Amino acid sequence: MQITPGPLLAQIQTPEDLKKFPKDKLVQICEELRHFIVDNVSVYGGHFGASLGVVELTVALHYVLNTPQDQLVWDVGHQAYGHKILTGRRDQFHTNRVYGGLSGFPKRKESEYDTFGVGHSSTSISAALGMAVASKYKNNPIQHVAVIGDGSMTGGMAFEAMNHAGVSDTNLLIILNDNCMSIDPNVGALKDYLTDITTSHTYNKVKDEVWKMLGKLSKFGSSAQEVISKVEGAIKSAVLKQSNLFESLNLRYFGPVDGHDVDHLVEILKDLRDIPGPKILHCVTVKGKGYGPAESGNKTTWHAPGTFDKVTGEIFKKVPTTPQAPKYQDVFGHTLVELAEKDPRIMGVTPAMPSGSSLNIMMKAMPDRAFDVGIAEQHAVTFSAGMATQGLVPFCNIYSSFMQRAYDQVIHDVCLQNLPVVFCLDRAGFAGADGPTHHGAYDIAYFRCVPNLVVSAPMNEEELRNLMYTGSVYGGPFSIRYPRGNGVIPEWKTPLREIPVGQGRIVREGEDVAILSLGAIGNYAVEACKTLEKEGLNPAHYDMRFVKPLDGDLLHEVFSKFKKVITVEDGCLMGGFGSAVLEWMMDHGYQAQVKRLGIPDDIIEHGEQIELHRECGFDPEGIAATVRSLVEHVHVS
Repeated sequence: MQITPGPLLAQIQTPEDLKKFPKDKLVQICEELRHFIVDNVSVYGGHFGASLGVVELTVALHYVLNTPQDQLVWDVGHQAYGHKILTGRRDQFHTNRVYGGLSGFPKRKESEYDTFGVGHSSTSISAALGMAVASKYKNNPIQHVAVIGDGSMTGGMAFEAMNHAGVSDTNLLIILNDNCMSIDPNVGALKDYLTDITTSHTYNKVKDEVWKMLGKLSKFGSSAQEVISKVEGAIKSAVLKQSNLFESLNLRYFGPVDGHDVDHLVEILKDLRDIPGPKILHCVTVKGKGYGPAESGNKTTWHAPGTFDKVTGEIFKKVPTTPQAPKYQDVFGHTLVELAEKDPRIMGVTPAMPSGSSLNIMMKAMPDRAFDVGIAEQHAVTFSAGMATQGLVPFCNIYSSFMQRAYDQVIHDVCLQNLPVVFCLDRAGFAGADGPTHHGAYDIAYFRCVPNLVVSAPMNEEELRNLMYTGSVYGGPFSIRYPRGNGVIPEWKTPLREIPVGQGRIVREGEDVAILSLGAIGNYAVEACKTLEKEGLNPAHYDMRFVKPLDGDLLHEVFSKFKKVITVEDGCLMGGFGSAVLEWMMDHGYQAQVKRLGIPDDIIEHGEQIELHRECGFDPEGIAATVRSLVEHVHVS
């Protein structure tokens, strides 16, 4: 079902259509665009508050810029729904984040207006600066704009990029979308700094006067620009009683301005278009703007609320009729508190995802022992390493996909020093509708090659709890990966026990074929075995639990007994669990036909997890089909 756009929005397929409207129609266009986003997300789900907060900014940018020739980069991309709708994808927008439909993030191969693929935060300034340098080199005088939220500004990469941009002499505009909110509330000194600037009435009043002068620069000649810059800098220092962070990086700072005044934004962007060099525009916005429940309610809840009643604001929740297994992340959160209550050495760390990882449970129960360090994965790991040198045991919880950003710190700062940091990798395997930027496809491969690091994956909630306990007493680097979504055991709070490191278990005795699974994907193997049993087939199933170290005793048993082996993992086949089993088999002189099931050497797009598992052939039916093919081969031969 397609949502019907408003009368003006219905006439806009591209930014060129937008430009045909007089400026006095932009307010109505913004209103229609906001309603269109609300109507779609309420029915189909998706990210919500961030896109509502930048409706006016989105319209103003496409009204002033000559996109796609001018290069517009959206940081993370949660806020790019309005951009997608205005750039030729309005009629397909109902397929957003659906298997085979539009991506939930900007994507280069989806549209020429998506100049850079995003999904991880804090990359926009670096990307836009690279584009600007390339344009300068090619003598192509186009505009380059990076739109970055205040939450993404806490990522170190953004500061590295601004430091470079300040000496680049490029035509780069950074727009700071400041809503005092990322997915969870922002933390750190930068938040306080931006709040100080935003709330200074004296500075804002003076700033308005400076803007009026700036608009008349052309009448006074080029020397006036230098004069006003110095005067403006002096005013900032005097009024705010501190030097301006951005101007100390040699970025001309403008703002703060009302990010919901589309008419003013258009004029500002036109003015800034004519000012050369790197500059930053500070826009103050409200996340969820224009939709009451999102604007005044819990901003974390309305970041991606799922489907809801757009009239009442009621978020639809499925009410199960039977006891349900909890989310793996919640098992982590509650178990960490349980462990910490018994062990004073245990601490919790997350880079800006306390609700997504459920570390917020510990932050509430033990606020002095749980830390949200902002969007700073590298810092999170080394911060954890620092605590570990002092006898503490930090549990560093990072999404698998985001852990890629801190790989050097895992190696250098934790594993080379053999420090007792427990890495809990949430969203391991396919992340679902967030797509390839969020899939945790590579952690098995990139972790198992690192010395001193134990690499484990629980098949269920009980094993997750036990592996967490094992990691807390292990005394060295320890990683645990688990998927997004619910587990399989409603009565999950089982007694804690230590699992011998490197020990798997036999789930099911069998014949002809052995299935070796790693992690929660092993529950698919259980389903497959039940289906095959009805057909008279009896494969064996082993839950390996550890990919490093592998259970050598269990593998000796497998390869002594079976000549047909299937490995199953929710991770990349290149260098993953199946590769580790093959290496072990060759090193120990065994010969067998091994079929590896997992994520192929390809980019797998977005969709429901089961849809992606089915596409890659390791859903329950895919596992069963592989067993059948091997058993038929055995019987024929």
